[in-house]
Amino acid sequence: MVLSMPSLLCLPFMAPIFSSFLALTLIIPLSNAQGPPSPGFSPSSRVSTVAFNTGFRNLWGPQHQKLDQGSLTIWLDKSSGSGFKSLRPYQSGYFGAAMKLQPGYTAGVITSFYLSNNEEHPGDHDEIDIEFLGTTPDKPYTLQTNVYIRGSGDGNINIGREMKFHLWFDPTKDYHNYAILWNPSEIIFFVDDVPIRRYPRKSDATFPTRPMWVYGSIWDASSWATENGRYKADYNYQPFVGRYTNFKVSACTANSPAPCRPPSASPYGSSSLSPQQALAMNWVKNNYLVYDYCHDPKRDHTQIPEC
Repeated sequence: MVLSMPSLLCLPFMAPIFSSFLALTLIIPLSNAQGPPSPGFSPSSRVSTVAFNTGFRNLWGPQHQKLDQGSLTIWLDKSSGSGFKSLRPYQSGYFGAAMKLQPGYTAGVITSFYLSNNEEHPGDHDEIDIEFLGTTPDKPYTLQTNVYIRGSGDGNINIGREMKFHLWFDPTKDYHNYAILWNPSEIIFFVDDVPIRRYPRKSDATFPTRPMWVYGSIWDASSWATENGRYKADYNYQPFVGRYTNFKVSACTANSPAPCRPPSASPYGSSSLSPQQALAMNWVKNNYLVYDYCHDPKRDHTQIPEC
């Protein structure tokens, strides 16, 4: 016999069970199990894959770096980490890679993909970061996005613009695509073509404009990476491994002619996100944003006027 809803509610012994079920469904959004709504546009599909040796080179820790059929593995142990760098600097563009992270205990370990000109401008550099903050087995990875302008990450001046996210999937199970789109008017961070953060250019003082190289690395940041340094790298779990493949670069080099235009973030061919992309980005923020520097009461907001 199939009971209708009114019949079900009339059964006294079923009422508490139904009430508990109803409360549970109100607490757990069904959309979380399904992932974000489709952004309706795939910037990565417009960008060709670049072979590692064609676009990049080892920067440090060559003995902790292995290239196998287009996939790059770098690792950290007690002796060293490893990093790589693009062969040329870029003025703007789309920069992406598929990454797969180490499972288990990775506290204190940073696995990153980012843009920087720190070697060209030591003490006065710019940077756009995608960083995975290592974690303990009982907690999810945190993806940190960050923007530094003109030395704001160089010791004496430390004005980070961090936004941190958890993800709607386990980044240790498979490769996922992570990307930065940087053009003269905005910076957009993507995960599997879903925009998770848009950083608009509100003034020259709060936006990086000088050429940058593309980097990736794995290294020990025990002093701050995991819960502000509460958990350190434990080399009983070494090696800590980061895997990269499907490198994508479509960009204007530092010497490109003035008409050079980076790829568009949206189907409109403009810098603005489409309404569908904005909906997907807001879904991520509503469900997975765990830190926003603009809403941190401990920050000196006179130093972050863009907020």
